[in-house]
Amino acid sequence: MSDINVTPMVDVMLVLLIIFMVSAPLLTVGVPIDLPQTSANPLNEEKEPLTITVKNDGAVFLQETPIEVDELAPRLIAITNSGYEERIYVRGDRNVNYGQVMKVMGTLSSAGFRRVALVTELEQGG
Repeated sequence: MSDINVTPMVDVMLVLLIIFMVSAPLLTVGVPIDLPQTSANPLNEEKEPLTITVKNDGAVFLQETPIEVDELAPRLIAITNSGYEERIYVRGDRNVNYGQVMKVMGTLSSAGFRRVALVTELEQGG
């Protein structure tokens, strides 16, 4: 009697499923914030843009590294090699002070960066 025993395969698949379910939320941008929601269409980008995050307490991050607002422009200029057409995303927590986000946006604008976009979550429901 020859039967195929699928029990080991099912065990491995369940373990892989659990691993992927646990690791998938960790693959997003590293600084967790509560983004505002909107019904706008998402942008399609072929390469990963630079991301600036403003947390609820006013802390500013470049990618996942904490940074002072005064150091933001020189660091971005060094990273982009004076590529002022580089796309930069600004992520602001929905509860952050509006002035803090505008301070970051003003710093980017005065440094010469023109392709700055605000990031939101897709609005749930109708």
